[in-house]
Amino acid sequence: MFRTHKLFSISGLLLWIILASGPAVAPAPAHSAAADVESPRSPTIVIGFVGGFVRRNNYVHSAVQLAARLRQEYSSGVYVEVFENHRGQSAYEKILQLLDTDDAGKLTPEQKQNARIILYGHSWGASEAISVARKLESDGIPVLLTVQVDSVAKLGEADGVIPSNVAQAANFYQPDGHPHGRAEIRAADPSRTRIIGNFRFDYKAHPVTCYGDYSWWDRDISTSHTEIECDPQVWNHVESLIRADLPPPAHSP
Repeated sequence: MFRTHKLFSISGLLLWIILASGPAVAPAPAHSAAADVESPRSPTIVIGFVGGFVRRNNYVHSAVQLAARLRQEYSSGVYVEVFENHRGQSAYEKILQLLDTDDAGKLTPEQKQNARIILYGHSWGASEAISVARKLESDGIPVLLTVQVDSVAKLGEADGVIPSNVAQAANFYQPDGHPHGRAEIRAADPSRTRIIGNFRFDYKAHPVTCYGDYSWWDRDISTSHTEIECDPQVWNHVESLIRADLPPPAHSP
């Protein structure tokens, strides 16, 4: 009898200690390794636009040649594509697709802020590059660089004011003949966009010979507009600006 009473006393003491210690704490949930896995980053995106009625695979034109060189050197981490200037919406949708690395159908704030986008073009293509940059601005997506070569504004587009989501912008132009490019671009917000320069080229004083299968219109009517399109000095400068924002290439050219 004494032994049973002693056991009850010990049990009561243990129960009192448990109750006095407060409510039981639920065990921490098991840590998932998937929580530590970051969604893959999108590549650096380089989009070019050809001018006039040029097809995007016409290798006579410098914008297409530049894209081909970059695509050959950057086997991974950089996406390069050229579009006709009337296919700006397709280019815009392609950019959104590339940024959506988890195929969720909607970009997260992180995916937007991690975007690395470069847009360039010639003539109407230069105008389209700024139009696409402006669409990205409405989505809160930054652009590293825009480059305009003899930019000619398309109907309904404003190619002279660079939207504030663009970090840097450059403009190359020539003042002669028809058409001739916009002489000056300016930043909508100079505190957010750096204008690298408005670079003028004079082909009356320093003509350039364009090789390849250019049309009679290009050669005989819009001569200076065509010369800036094929001028190696211009496109070497454009290429150097673009490469400055790209990771090191996978291999040397």
